[in-house]
Amino acid sequence: MTWAPISAPPGVLPPRPITMRAQSIPARHEFPEHAHDWHQVVYAIDGVLMVTAENRSFVISPDQAVWLPSGVPHRVGSLLGAEFRSLWIAVDAGRNLPSDPTVLAVSPLLKQLIVEAAAIEGRHDGDGYAGRVATLILDQLRRAETLTAGLPWPRGERLLRLCEALYVDPADTRSLDDWAKALGMSSRTLTRQFEAEMGSSLRSWRRRLRLLRAIELLSSGAAVTETAMQLGYGSASAFVFAFRTEMGSSPHAYMRKATGARRGLSQTPTGSRRQGRSAS
Repeated sequence: MTWAPISAPPGVLPPRPITMRAQSIPARHEFPEHAHDWHQVVYAIDGVLMVTAENRSFVISPDQAVWLPSGVPHRVGSLLGAEFRSLWIAVDAGRNLPSDPTVLAVSPLLKQLIVEAAAIEGRHDGDGYAGRVATLILDQLRRAETLTAGLPWPRGERLLRLCEALYVDPADTRSLDDWAKALGMSSRTLTRQFEAEMGSSLRSWRRRLRLLRAIELLSSGAAVTETAMQLGYGSASAFVFAFRTEMGSSPHAYMRKATGARRGLSQTPTGSRRQGRSAS
């Protein structure tokens, strides 16, 4: 349950209009609560992030990002580790973007632009290329689909124990009664507390968790059968059916789309697949 803090770099200049920070977040590490005088987009090109803002905690997958307006206190971390990409955006450049923390869908194009911005951060920009990339990123953020939320995440100690265990091992078959006994409460109390804090039943939350972990595993290159087994499905076909029901496309179609984005990225002349390591 213990998380290690990550220190923010001192003396970082405000964005003009965008500053990109790239960093690997180790497992169970986080940036403690803080706020910026500029806007921020929180995203991971690989792995899953946990974000807390305005008394809400939630988890986002590699096809989601969080828009954080200036001045909003927030925490960002990762339970199993992630390749973090943070976009700091000047206030005047964030016009027509949400005034509240918002989960955004990340298109393949927006992901490419974020990776490219990280690759060219700090380079000499004699022909204005970095500025054009920044303009495209802002345009894509304004066009991005607004999502209801990421996967809700608890703040109470006992529910944290439950949700972290299921996140690490989504194939865990323990029932609600089993978990109630392990947590030292009745099934009725666990049901009531879970629904009050998370806004859904444990069964519905586990279904959403499996989808998020599926996207994480597929994005990292795992095969469909391997993903199905790690998530605890009885067969690959059962996983494919569940994925298609939630996402509107098969896992294969999702992977083709993601692979196409990565291939397009690898053909860019600026070496955008090189990952930075500066702090965020």
